[in-house]
Amino acid sequence: MALLEVRDLHTSFFTDAGEVKAVNGVSFNLDRGQTLGIVGESGSGKSVTVYSILQILAPAGKIVSGSVKLDGQELVNAGEKVMRDVRGNKISIIFQDPMTSLNPTYTIGDQIMEAILLHTDRTREQAYARAIEMLELVGVNDPEKRMKQYPHEHSGGMRQRVMIAMALACEPDILIADEPTTALDVTIQAQILELMQRLQKELGMAIIMITHDLGVVAQMCDEIVVMYAGSYCERGTAEEIFYNPKHEYTKGLLRSIPTMDTMGQKLQPITGTPIDLLNLPKGCPFAPRCDAAMKICIRQAPEQMVINEDHKASCWMNVKALMDAQAAVEDAGAAEGGEA
Repeated sequence: MALLEVRDLHTSFFTDAGEVKAVNGVSFNLDRGQTLGIVGESGSGKSVTVYSILQILAPAGKIVSGSVKLDGQELVNAGEKVMRDVRGNKISIIFQDPMTSLNPTYTIGDQIMEAILLHTDRTREQAYARAIEMLELVGVNDPEKRMKQYPHEHSGGMRQRVMIAMALACEPDILIADEPTTALDVTIQAQILELMQRLQKELGMAIIMITHDLGVVAQMCDEIVVMYAGSYCERGTAEEIFYNPKHEYTKGLLRSIPTMDTMGQKLQPITGTPIDLLNLPKGCPFAPRCDAAMKICIRQAPEQMVINEDHKASCWMNVKALMDAQAAVEDAGAAEGGEA
């Protein structure tokens, strides 16, 4: 049984302008020790998906339907008491900007100790010792001094290390990293990713990595979910997604990444703008921006197609390719029959 099972999750925000379908039928499994990457543009539903799992949505947000099971326990409609035990204890999250996630009026030590005291039966002295231990684990120098300092007294990379220490203090089964390296320079980014990989091996936890940086998921992730307009358009192993993409959106994302082979050439960005989630189309949501779009793409949404046991995609181009291959086989057979 998978550690985390998400099935047909639908989350909407009910606004004065109408219902914004931010997550529209997302499904995936997460096994122990696995790293899952969720990628896509801003507004594709990546963060809302994991916020739905933890049920930390804004007041206008609501899980409309679907199932989220942690170790077989249903979390949707489980109640706030259950979710308080899950958050920070079984599932922890590192938010995108540590400066806005940490409370500027409390010391680093108080904030780490608060999580430990809330979710464990440790005394204050034991919580202090655990906080020191976690800061040492994530590579913070002179931890006893840092415990007495405030967030503004730390660099961006150091604050992110503090956030990781806080998230791992209660040894969660799952760590969610929501754009954990966006605000950091390349050197610190590499250090943070290396730290997360090392801690994953030491603690045996699963990781959900949310990012728009495909370079990060290539380095970190075992499986990748590519999201667009609130739903996943493709999912598979990192090798399948990078070397055998089967959705036009994924291909567009890969074309927009600078590589050694494209030095001196212009990048090929995805044209157009993300779709309005207030007015989702009948067909494929990516069709208005897709250079390969056909008439059926506008009229009807594609079904999920199994490419192989490690790869699924929802794109009419795969159906077209299959039909073209079958037609070629039939033509070849007819030609052989005519010659006979």
